[in-house]
Amino acid sequence: MADPTSPPGAASWAPADLFDLSGRVAVVTGSSRGLGWAMAQALAAAGAHVVLNGRDPAALAERLAALRARGQAAEAVPFDAMDAEAGSAALSGIAARHGRLDILISNAAASLRKPALDMSDEEWDTDIAANLTSGFRLAREAGRVMVAAGFGRIIFTSSINGMIVRPGMAGYAAAKTGLFGLVRGLAVELAGRGITVNALAPGYFLTDGNAATRKADPGFHDKIAGRIPAGRWGSPHELAAAAVYLASPAASFTTGAVLTVDGGMTVSI
Repeated sequence: MADPTSPPGAASWAPADLFDLSGRVAVVTGSSRGLGWAMAQALAAAGAHVVLNGRDPAALAERLAALRARGQAAEAVPFDAMDAEAGSAALSGIAARHGRLDILISNAAASLRKPALDMSDEEWDTDIAANLTSGFRLAREAGRVMVAAGFGRIIFTSSINGMIVRPGMAGYAAAKTGLFGLVRGLAVELAGRGITVNALAPGYFLTDGNAATRKADPGFHDKIAGRIPAGRWGSPHELAAAAVYLASPAASFTTGAVLTVDGGMTVSI
């Protein structure tokens, strides 16, 4: 009789086994830079075959070369995550080539900074499509492959902007909050099929994506750091570690969860 306290899907309690992703195929959208690139590196280091994604083939080629130089398994599949047909075709092709698709990190996003009262219907629709609808479509396509295999990990990159919001981000905040509901809805539908569905809610991290903002407003960095109980911005590898956990055998009973990684910002008065 199997020991019910033994970790399923892992050979032992050793961290090397609990967090081992060897043999898994993982797609990370928006992984040519920033948090997506950090998560892709972490999954590759844990043994996964990582499929890099973004819209810039040249940027992806550079990242791919970096992973392969470390002896890690990877490939690059450029497509726009907002393009439903391209996304569906890409995921189908990945599953066909490898005979599996184990992990999807839906990370690609966009942000329109504009007062809500000045937004057009088209701008609102684009914000929701980029940050919510595109993720649903990819999860639906990946989920179909995962259901057939009886295993899968779906992880969304949401944001603390689903909880606290700066002015001018109504559409982005609405979409990121919507991801919380999507995670719960998918989790209860797919848990019995061997698939977990979770979200990361990152706070403020030092990335190339916000470098221009920090440079344009020298006081912004310190202002935000002053709001964070940890007293600093996060480093991308600190979010990447959380992604590895959610993708790993260690998280086999974790589903429908939103893992907030923000240095305590959203729990501070």
